[in-house]
Amino acid sequence: MFLHFGVNTFTGFERGTGHESPGIFNPVGLDANQWAKTASDAGISLMILTAKHHDGFCLWPSKYTDHSVAYSPWRNGHGDVVHELVDAANRRGIGVGFYLSPWDRHDQRYGHEIAYNQYYLAQLQELLNRYGGVKEIWFDGYKGKSAPNMSYYFTDWFSMVKELQSSINIFSDAGPDARWVGNEEGFAGSTCWSTINRTSLSIGNASIENYLNKGDPKGTDWLPAECDVSIRDGWFWHKSESPKRLSKLLEIYYNSVGRNSVLLLNVPPNSTGLIADEDVRRLREFRSAIDTIFSTNLAEKCSIEVSSQRGGKGGGFGPENMLDNDHLWTYWAPTDDEKENHWIEFRSTGLDEGLRFNVIRIQEVIGLGQRIKRHVIYVDGKRVANGTTVGYKRLHRLEGGVVHGKIDFLDANGHFRQAIHLAETLLRHHPLAASFVFHGEHNTGRNSYWLAKLL
Repeated sequence: MFLHFGVNTFTGFERGTGHESPGIFNPVGLDANQWAKTASDAGISLMILTAKHHDGFCLWPSKYTDHSVAYSPWRNGHGDVVHELVDAANRRGIGVGFYLSPWDRHDQRYGHEIAYNQYYLAQLQELLNRYGGVKEIWFDGYKGKSAPNMSYYFTDWFSMVKELQSSINIFSDAGPDARWVGNEEGFAGSTCWSTINRTSLSIGNASIENYLNKGDPKGTDWLPAECDVSIRDGWFWHKSESPKRLSKLLEIYYNSVGRNSVLLLNVPPNSTGLIADEDVRRLREFRSAIDTIFSTNLAEKCSIEVSSQRGGKGGGFGPENMLDNDHLWTYWAPTDDEKENHWIEFRSTGLDEGLRFNVIRIQEVIGLGQRIKRHVIYVDGKRVANGTTVGYKRLHRLEGGVVHGKIDFLDANGHFRQAIHLAETLLRHHPLAASFVFHGEHNTGRNSYWLAKLL
């Protein structure tokens, strides 16, 4: 969960000027425990705070600037938003990350390359030395068109981050651990590889956004995509805005998490210092919808046949592995000598009513790489979904609505079956399928989607 918070929360701007007085920052009801509870209740495992945004105002008492909470009326100048967030997150077992904006519209050193890069490194050290273990540090190269022309020493910054905390994930347009998805809509490409060539990337380069969105099947670097999007229209809280509809959040989920990417949803605290009630309610609805939709695996009612099975029956790589709860290390694998035309078939034998579903989930064994280039899904001989990459998770929300899998069809061997059929036709290597699941969702209102009953 992204937390955009700072002087913009009080001015109504999305990008501050750098001339704001610290005196305007006074979230009298700030409660980081409420933030952490909201995240925990929504099933969120990481909270990333804008420790400093483009306006240069620091949410911790940095000794390198007077443009911080230490010079605000909040907590009589003794407050530390970063510290309060870290404490609250730790109590609930939630990871913490920071965004420290390279573009600084306040500090006079900006535009003086060596001096500013040293200042930035010093603030990074404060954050990484003072507040314990950090899960992710978030970098970008954004700056205004009129900003002074200067270079950021990203290589030096990244090296110092890894030296201070070797297990931290570094996010940027160029990784090295996670990459930007190329837009702020929360949508990964319909083709999305976790691999990419870092030598083709540079931070702040708009010309590579499409490449970031799709990744590269020939890429030599493992750099999963992260989709950042806000629950509201703006990144900071504005009184005039409302959270996105539940249907929109679900659309974002299917096109980010459901396309082999990580979703970073921004939920900005308000000027009181709390996450707004309407945002809390929407997150609660979002979590409930996801839990309900994906809580039941309809594929468990089916028998499974596959094109082949490594090691034969009892060899440990059978299709039943796709139905267990381990999506990382148990999987179906075909025989090594089968080079193409891999398929998986689910049959609703013995189910008079057949299966009714409109969501299909496929997962590869991501710890062993990404292999599937293309896949096609048929229900009773009719193609209902097709796509390219799968990766950690691919979700198909069937465009035709709920399908009823029961009618006989003629398969490639001339046999009539009642089946859902997956044909994996293009692969980089042998497919290793960790999960293949059917779910159903039911629309109970104009703006919400729920699974009320599974048939």
